[in-house]
Amino acid sequence: MTDLPELYFRIRENGAAVFRINTANRERRIEMEQIAVVNTNRGDFKTQGDVTLTAAEERVITDWLQARLTLLAARDMDDIHRAIDHLNLTAQWAQAKATDTQLEQVTDDLLMAMHDLRSVLVRKKADRLQD
Repeated sequence: MTDLPELYFRIRENGAAVFRINTANRERRIEMEQIAVVNTNRGDFKTQGDVTLTAAEERVITDWLQARLTLLAARDMDDIHRAIDHLNLTAQWAQAKATDTQLEQVTDDLLMAMHDLRSVLVRKKADRLQD
């Protein structure tokens, strides 16, 4: 049997539930005790019930939180780059393939979304230039 980690992180929206892994029982069954909850929105974690974390467990949880935040930030940037690709593909579709009926179905929504995005980007760029 491979060595199991001491802690297991069950990913959930906005964080994870942290479990302490225990196989030191007569049947060598894997027992999981929830010991903490991580919140990636706040960037912190809280213990469950009356659990006291060891310094090593706190370090593992803190390291996991930092790695998770880095991963989520990278995914956000990847999503934005994909959105740029989709905008380009949408422009090509509108120019080369879309029917009048299809364009009628999406034009107003696309124009409003692009107007909103443009307004935010222009405002943010102006803020950056003033700093």
